[in-house]
Amino acid sequence: MGTLTPPGATHERLTPAAAWARIVEGNERFQRGESAHPHQSVQSRERVAEGQHPFAILFGCADSRVAAEIVVDQGLGDVFVVRTAGHVVDPSVLGSLEFGVDILDIPLIVVLAHSSCGAIAATLAAVDTGAIPGGFLRDIVERVVPSVLAAQRAELTSPDDVGREHLRHTTELIAERSASIARRIAEGSLAIVGARYDLATGATIPLTVIGDVGAWPTIGSD
Repeated sequence: MGTLTPPGATHERLTPAAAWARIVEGNERFQRGESAHPHQSVQSRERVAEGQHPFAILFGCADSRVAAEIVVDQGLGDVFVVRTAGHVVDPSVLGSLEFGVDILDIPLIVVLAHSSCGAIAATLAAVDTGAIPGGFLRDIVERVVPSVLAAQRAELTSPDDVGREHLRHTTELIAERSASIARRIAEGSLAIVGARYDLATGATIPLTVIGDVGAWPTIGSD
């Protein structure tokens, strides 16, 4: 198991593979009920007030059951978190990811989907009935629709299958839309892992990767 280096004490940039391994180790602790709750002391809080050096970006769904730092057992200053319902990508999301990559020099983006996603269920219902929700919920649904249609073309109809397709689509979309992210992936200094969190077991299963994270240390099975 890797060491839990205090954030801000020394800033050694991890490789994408080492950053992913740290995410895996944290999730393993969380699954076993042995979370270390690192970097949550008064001293850690005071240390990171001087500056942040997170080792990974977690871009995931805003669902209250998928608290990013908790499910991968990290603390203050460890991960840079971006969340939207259904982990949908818009310009502010891309700007936030580019801030993490270009300004904070983070080597890993984890797109964190999860089982029983309400945004997926709402979009499936909208496509099935033709009734699109009003307000800004419409924007969420419209951004998930391409994933639903792609899944249907592949004859994948269950919510979990659609969720996996949406995870793949989101991961690829980030690399396609952001020139700076694509450049860093090509240089080998950044990778994107699309992973799915299981609400019942707590397991985070990697399903897709862009870039090099070495051999995938998987957790459980999907």
